[in-house]
Amino acid sequence: MAKILVVDDEQVLVKGIKFNLEHEGYQVEVGYDGEQAVELTREGGFDLILLDLMMPKIDGLQACMRIREFSNVPIIMLTAKGEDTDKIMGFECGADDYITKPFNILELKARVRALLRRSGAGEQKKGAAVLEAGHIRLDTVGRSAWRDGVPVELTAKEFDLMELLLRNPGRVYSRENLLNVVWGYEYIGDYRTVDVHVRRLREKLELDPANPEFIRTKWGVGYYLAKA
Repeated sequence: MAKILVVDDEQVLVKGIKFNLEHEGYQVEVGYDGEQAVELTREGGFDLILLDLMMPKIDGLQACMRIREFSNVPIIMLTAKGEDTDKIMGFECGADDYITKPFNILELKARVRALLRRSGAGEQKKGAAVLEAGHIRLDTVGRSAWRDGVPVELTAKEFDLMELLLRNPGRVYSRENLLNVVWGYEYIGDYRTVDVHVRRLREKLELDPANPEFIRTKWGVGYYLAKA
């Protein structure tokens, strides 16, 4: 049973989300501000976090950044804002997904299922357990990554994106393809979502992010993994 943390200062909304997720069979804990989000995550061993952007004490972006200092648990940001800049800021801070209020609870549950499935909660991935390209190494069972032998923390979506590229070296994926395959649904938003995740992967895994050796761009088409 997946364990989910829901943090939002709108207590009625939290109550509704908790009810619906528990009805799906998830174990749910709740919080109401950014500091609680960080402390509960540090204590809890969650499989996924739903985190509001605008909260008291510290906001969702600050909470997300603090959580990323010690955990790669999948995070879905909840917000009343829908501007592209807010989405990009969320991804920059380490969020894996983003949903704008008001949202359909069925859409939220679908995104939760998709992210849990892709993060491997309670499952083992099929295929090779260890994937490598030069100095980059991924353990798909332990969901761990290394750059030149040094452990690197990847978010759930960063890991899924890198795994897809490593399993298909030389294959060029458009940003639309990557959204559909990695995010698991028809994403409503800007394709820059993919660009942000690719840039973060290069910063974390490439020895020279400005001149990536493996995570390459096919200009006008998309991204691919150069064969070692």
